[in-house]
Amino acid sequence: DPEAERQGGGTLESARQAGKIKVGFANEAPYGYTDNTGKLTGEAPELARAIFKEIGIAEVEGVQVAFGGLIGGLNARRFDVIAAGMFITKERCASVAFSDPDYVAKNAFMVPRGNPKNITKFEDAAEADATLGVLTGAVEAGYAEKLGVPKGNIKAFEDQPSAFEALKAERIDAIALTRISLADLLSKHEGEPFEITEPFTPVIDGKEQLGAGGFAFRKADTDLLKAFNDKLAEFKSSNRLLPIIQPFGFTQAELPGPDDTAAKFCAV
Repeated sequence: DPEAERQGGGTLESARQAGKIKVGFANEAPYGYTDNTGKLTGEAPELARAIFKEIGIAEVEGVQVAFGGLIGGLNARRFDVIAAGMFITKERCASVAFSDPDYVAKNAFMVPRGNPKNITKFEDAAEADATLGVLTGAVEAGYAEKLGVPKGNIKAFEDQPSAFEALKAERIDAIALTRISLADLLSKHEGEPFEITEPFTPVIDGKEQLGAGGFAFRKADTDLLKAFNDKLAEFKSSNRLLPIIQPFGFTQAELPGPDDTAAKFCAV
């Protein structure tokens, strides 16, 4: 109905009527992935399930696309929400409407045990002339470049396993990602001679680049976004958020503060 569309998207109403909603995910653990039984799980889909259930949408269906194709897929209506732990950035806020963050994330590096190049922040990587692995389309490439790592020393990979293989083969010196992603990746390779550095927040032009992840909606779907945000706020204030995301490696340290809003991260 075009009128309903104009009045706030109409997506909330049609999802309630259908009893289900489609979410886009990038198969990146621990944010959103299919487990070995083929079930959609991860921090974002499980939180989405809990929230949508309480706003009258019983079922969450996953649509897997490459991370770089999530925003295009959402706006092309292949699904109605991005549930992939996507960072809220000014650039992305131009194309989609984000929920308030469900987690904040610090960066870290995966390095060979003993950290031979002594990399604890991007500036160290620049100084050591180290080659960094990043994920295609992720924020770390930009951080690295702005903090002095030459473009030729930044290698982009489609997914975490290929970045890990490159580290193992010594084609790169470190992988730059969130602490959460790296902890998850290392847990899949127990006994391998790698470690994760202390988590930190990059500072660019005197501004802390604190990452925060949220769910993304089409700009027209104001009703769906509001219902989701209201319920998310309720989960935060009643301490129901951490128990849902904890099994995926998230800790108290990753919980957003009261002033961590989508608007704040859209402005960074």
